[in-house]
Amino acid sequence: MNFLASLVVLAAGFSLALQQVLNASLGHALQSARWSAFVSYCGGTVALLLLLIAVREPIPDAAFAGRAHWMAWTGGVFGAMFIATSISMVPRLGVTSVATLIIVGQLLSSLAFDQVGFFGLPRQPITVLRGIGVVCLVTGVTLVRG
Repeated sequence: MNFLASLVVLAAGFSLALQQVLNASLGHALQSARWSAFVSYCGGTVALLLLLIAVREPIPDAAFAGRAHWMAWTGGVFGAMFIATSISMVPRLGVTSVATLIIVGQLLSSLAFDQVGFFGLPRQPITVLRGIGVVCLVTGVTLVRG
């Protein structure tokens, strides 16, 4: 695996943990996980709009939009659920527990998505080695949550 690409993904993981802490802090200050999640999404929308302007990416043709499966348009709903849940659970369970439970959820669902080739993705069958890796990660998550 490309070392630089791995560092970029690690940085994304760091930013996810930081986002959870910042959103939980805002949720506490506002006394509302939902308003905190809304503010988070607004901030993300502004940041992405500025990025699109900075790189001068053209607006996609409307014909392209029609090719997407209807469910592909619902990703933001799941993101909102993720953010609102994180905001309300970080103060209760702690950042480490929330992050590790998220990792287990991502790992198990990703394994299933790869196995069936969800939404036309290339199939990545579950192998013995992948199964052992999952068991190791779930064991690690359990130990970290201690």
